[in-house]
Amino acid sequence: MKPAFSKKMGRWFLTDRVRDLVDWWGTPQSQGEEPPPVQKPVADGAELIRLPERSDWNIPSYDLVGAIAGRESHRRFSNTSLRLDELAFLLWSTQGVRKKLHQAAVLRTVPSAGCRHPFETYLVVLRVEGLAPGIYRYLPLDHALIFESAPADLAQQITAATRGQRFAGQAAVTFIWSAIPARTEWRYAEASAKVIALDAGHVCQNLYLACGAIGCGTCAIAAYDQDLVDELVGVDGDDELVVYLSPVGKLA
Repeated sequence: MKPAFSKKMGRWFLTDRVRDLVDWWGTPQSQGEEPPPVQKPVADGAELIRLPERSDWNIPSYDLVGAIAGRESHRRFSNTSLRLDELAFLLWSTQGVRKKLHQAAVLRTVPSAGCRHPFETYLVVLRVEGLAPGIYRYLPLDHALIFESAPADLAQQITAATRGQRFAGQAAVTFIWSAIPARTEWRYAEASAKVIALDAGHVCQNLYLACGAIGCGTCAIAAYDQDLVDELVGVDGDDELVVYLSPVGKLA
């Protein structure tokens, strides 16, 4: 049975009235609890795939005014692969670490409410030079990737997970952002849901603008099969759940 949902409930979610219901003295932060880790741990012995550093990128200069003026969604891609330094640039643009102040504050290239940064970045890699097709996770503190899995028929699986949106299976790589709500709930408790959704928008807009610098396009996807996409990247759908996707590919 589908859960009951009303238009009024949806509009209430857009307001900030939930903040008036939060016991701010009872949040995990106020109770002195340690914040959740800013990056999911890596299994012992796992091999990190180091990404090119900024000094090694071959990324052309790109006018910001032109990037904003030319921003648009693209659903048609060529068969050209992304270079590894181009992928590194996109990952840095969307979740790159500028500075780690302490365990509760890591400054990124995108804003986040309370500096909580609730996202993990998974990649469905189909055509990236130097990477075998498969599922990878970005480790922003290390500026590295970790290989997660290599599902069969990956292009078909990501198409099915996005409810038949074929351009996801034709992209060179699809960015999948999961949220770990506890990171934001540590500070904002019940008021976290709205700011997590807002934070996702900041991340994806940076991806759009960065794509323009390397001859790529992207189109954000918010219509997907929750169970299929959670299973594809290996998250439980509760303590960690997918909230946004964006396929990226070279433009013809």
